Amino acid sequence: MPEPLVVLIAAPFEPEHVERIRAVDPRIELLHDPALLPRPRYVSDHAGAPTTRTPEQEARFLEMLGRAEVVLDFPSGHIRDLAAVAPRLRWLQSTSAGIGQMVKRVGLDRTDITFTTASGVHARPLADFCLMAMLMFAKNYQWMERDKKAKRWERYCGEELTGKTLAIVGVGRVGQEVARHGKRMDMRVTGIRRSDVPVPDVDKVFDRAELHTMLREADFLVLALPHTPETEGIIGERELALLKPSAVLINIGRGALVDEDALIRALQEKRLAGAALDVLREEPPPQDSPLWDMPNVIISPHSASTVTQENARITEIFCDNLRRYLSGQSLRNVLDTKKLY
Repeated sequence: MPEPLVVLIAAPFEPEHVERIRAVDPRIELLHDPALLPRPRYVSDHAGAPTTRTPEQEARFLEMLGRAEVVLDFPSGHIRDLAAVAPRLRWLQSTSAGIGQMVKRVGLDRTDITFTTASGVHARPLADFCLMAMLMFAKNYQWMERDKKAKRWERYCGEELTGKTLAIVGVGRVGQEVARHGKRMDMRVTGIRRSDVPVPDVDKVFDRAELHTMLREADFLVLALPHTPETEGIIGERELALLKPSAVLINIGRGALVDEDALIRALQEKRLAGAALDVLREEPPPQDSPLWDMPNVIISPHSASTVTQENARITEIFCDNLRRYLSGQSLRNVLDTKKLY
């Protein structure tokens, strides 16, 4: 009788999702003990609250890691030494899409482990965040919030998104979902991507060399790129200066995409109307960061992608990849450890 495929669930998942994974194939031996994992603080929390295992629990967890050929998510407390404590590990499915920089930082790009990401899972909630932010600025939420605090009733005139230009830097899965929302609101949508192949819902595709041209036209600029050596600091002082004073920057990619000091200056000097930031250079930002006190800045604690449906969608990808793995097919969402996405 062939040996079972030993699969370890190393992140908090609800029982119904655990059972979905178990039911994929009878050849799977599933290892899962919630007592050994961090306790989730909210739905779809994969990091969990800080926790310490007892010596007995740690020994049990290490024994499970030592047996696993497949692991769902990076195991708490054993990321840097993953290759050493999990010598049989061949494939790790992450619950996140943007793992490239972390994999490289801890040296896992030099191992034989295959990493797959949750790319695509977060596209809709991130696009929803962008739409929310655009509507908040178009409808002048600052005015409403200010008058509410002052208990003042004074009518005003807002904007609508129709005819506005939505510029997306990074028209991948997330960027395409942002574009779909934009077209539903009758916006003009432009975007930058590596390929100049036409994209649904994008009226004009620019290449990287045309970034500055695209920025000059933008009413809303959405950053939906991974953090790589090529994308780091893609929006700096010069780029911000090209945006209209009425433009709004929305970052759902990574904080390192933007020169944050230059962004703060542009906001303070009213060279930019506002920003909506789900990601920042330092998370959380320092208590003395001017961003905290700016009424025209929306700060989300890197949570725009986290929704109640997330674990179900990750489980769907993982189950599909398990079937592929068992049948020798190519896996979905394999991380390119050179490109880091």
